[in-house]
Amino acid sequence: MPGSKLSVVVTRRLPEAVETRLKELFDVELNDKDIPFSPEQLVAAMQRADVLVPTLNDNIDARVLAQAGERLRLIANYGSGFDHIDVQTARQRGILVSNTPGVLTDDTADMTLALILTVMRRFKEGSNLMQSGDWTGWSPSALLGSRLGGKRLGILGMGRIGSAVAQRARPFGMQIHYHNRKRVHPDTEAALEATYWESLDQMLSRVDILSINCPHTPSTFHLLNARRLKLLKPTAFVVNTSRGEVIDENAFTRMLRAGDLAGAGLDVFEKGHEINPRLRGLDNVMLLPHMGSATEEGRLEMGEKVIINIKTFADGHRPPDQVVPAML
Repeated sequence: MPGSKLSVVVTRRLPEAVETRLKELFDVELNDKDIPFSPEQLVAAMQRADVLVPTLNDNIDARVLAQAGERLRLIANYGSGFDHIDVQTARQRGILVSNTPGVLTDDTADMTLALILTVMRRFKEGSNLMQSGDWTGWSPSALLGSRLGGKRLGILGMGRIGSAVAQRARPFGMQIHYHNRKRVHPDTEAALEATYWESLDQMLSRVDILSINCPHTPSTFHLLNARRLKLLKPTAFVVNTSRGEVIDENAFTRMLRAGDLAGAGLDVFEKGHEINPRLRGLDNVMLLPHMGSATEEGRLEMGEKVIINIKTFADGHRPPDQVVPAML
């Protein structure tokens, strides 16, 4: 679309610098109130825009896409994950989809390690004790956690983020084990001193901490079902900063409450912002509100990628971060 100024609708508030740049380049409609669009508002936005900039809260399924009209040509997602978008239906309707891969790797890996430290060393319980004013002084037997050094860290999904988690865990003396759809390059394995497990079941039964770093796809939905969760040792910890749907949350919650797992650090949940109430109140569970990408630098870089994708499309070229069938 060279020479034309695209109409762009953004569904949520973005960093001010990103919104300013969008306004300079395109005919932009911003969501100043930052209230999530209803399904009806989302459909209306898609009918009046050339480009939609949604976030993970916007469920763009086949039903919504069927009402999009003829104008919409690009969905420039503000985020790396795109399981909330029916990419196949969008392609069938001639709508391109792009995302923002790579920019959140370090931020998410940092937080993954922070959650591992938090649950293994019982930092949440210690903080709660101090905040409540109930601490009566140091005791040699109080709040004993687990040392990271020598523990086996199992990584489910050795992509960008999984590899970055492994790089951070090695200096703590952790042993790296991983299961992935494909074995990583031998040089990467050697650098991380990582052990590959073709069988997920076998890896689960041997690790002390499980870090979930794989995307949500039809093949990974409830990949950690009740049967597989029971393969973990009762002393094992689970950290999930990827997608909540990978775990059968009901089975997982039952095991945590029964003491069949040592603890968990969770930044994502099976039903989005609807948290299983039985997870709340557990001292050995750290819950975070999807903070994996919550750094100023990361959110700015996401916005920059969105702008590049739209600008490239406006110039008549394929967006550099277009989601293609090979990624699905």
